Amino acid sequence: MTTPPLRDDCFALPQGVEWADVDQALALLRARLGPVTTAETRAVAAAQGRILASAPLARHSHPPAANSAVDGYGLAHAALAGEAHDLPLVQGRAAAGVPYAGAVPMGHAIRILTGAALPEGVDCVVMQEDCLVQDGRLRFSKGLRPRANTRPAGEDIMAGAPVLTAGTRLGPAEIATLTAAGIAEIEVHRPLRVAILSTGDELTDPGPDAPEGKTFDANRPMLAAMLTRWGYEVVDLGRAPDQRAEVAARLDLGAVRADAILTSGGASAGDEDHVSALLAERGALSLWRIAIKPGRPLALGVWGGKPVFGLPGNPVAAFVTALIFARPALSVLAGGPWLAAQGFDVPAGFAKTKKAGRREFLRARIRDGRVEVFASEGSGRVSGLAWAEGLVDLPSDAMTVTEGTPV
Repeated sequence: MTTPPLRDDCFALPQGVEWADVDQALALLRARLGPVTTAETRAVAAAQGRILASAPLARHSHPPAANSAVDGYGLAHAALAGEAHDLPLVQGRAAAGVPYAGAVPMGHAIRILTGAALPEGVDCVVMQEDCLVQDGRLRFSKGLRPRANTRPAGEDIMAGAPVLTAGTRLGPAEIATLTAAGIAEIEVHRPLRVAILSTGDELTDPGPDAPEGKTFDANRPMLAAMLTRWGYEVVDLGRAPDQRAEVAARLDLGAVRADAILTSGGASAGDEDHVSALLAERGALSLWRIAIKPGRPLALGVWGGKPVFGLPGNPVAAFVTALIFARPALSVLAGGPWLAAQGFDVPAGFAKTKKAGRREFLRARIRDGRVEVFASEGSGRVSGLAWAEGLVDLPSDAMTVTEGTPV
């Protein structure tokens, strides 16, 4: 299976749009992206983390035959009459994996265990706790309903029916479901490969001492950890200095080795913003000015046929914009669904007056049923990411938040 290449203008904003709000930007991404990974056949047992490329059909029903839901005694409901029941037991029993070979005559009962296929002549089961067995006879009181304590064939999954939808990422529960339906092999997308690149002369790797004027590069390991958690293969392009030829060489390598590229830094319109400049000169660039805090500049483009997400250089802004924009977009590129963030209204445990103009995402966590935010909104405070457990999403309109305001 082949996948269509991205158009060079797939990220272009509509004419006349200079500042995009977050929802507008997300809608454009969602409309213009599609899977870029090929499909391959893989054993279900070895498909953990893979994304289904097609909807598999059940080879067998689950359960494959009508069976008992309890340990007890099986019989035909039509044989029951009166206030109490007294039935002779047939010899033998039905057990899971060891079905009873014969038929149970009308007016007789048989010992049956949980999961055993219902023998011919049995359509309901009375629980053993409700019975008295003595001298080869079964006695119990009235009240047994038709089909009581039984499970019909295909109650869970019917043979020939779709089991899971295309785009489903397979975890333990999905693998169990496919296996129960008798499916041994499935068609899945090849894992998405995502390249990461940090840019900037000021960056250095962590170590005992930082050279004067240098900053430790937190973005690359942060993005690598995010991508690994999301189930993608990481291609590390390293750290490029503020030299246009070097940045271009790293992007060339990323276009060969990966399906998408995430860069941090160099995404605005300054003298040393080489990512956006190169995309404008040699690739395809749409410099999105998004009304978001933290963030704003987001360079989206195509380099060597591969989508490039130019994230801000600030680690907090890179983290937030990766969550909001890269996470759902990469899922679509990988063959999965658009992963919209899930939100819940929670009473504020903080106060804030917000100006109109930008949608704001505050690092936050929930304590005692209320949401509290990190002490500083400064996007340079990377420690707030480790402190937080989620984000408070404030709309672009002006608003005043007081204790108890739903946010």
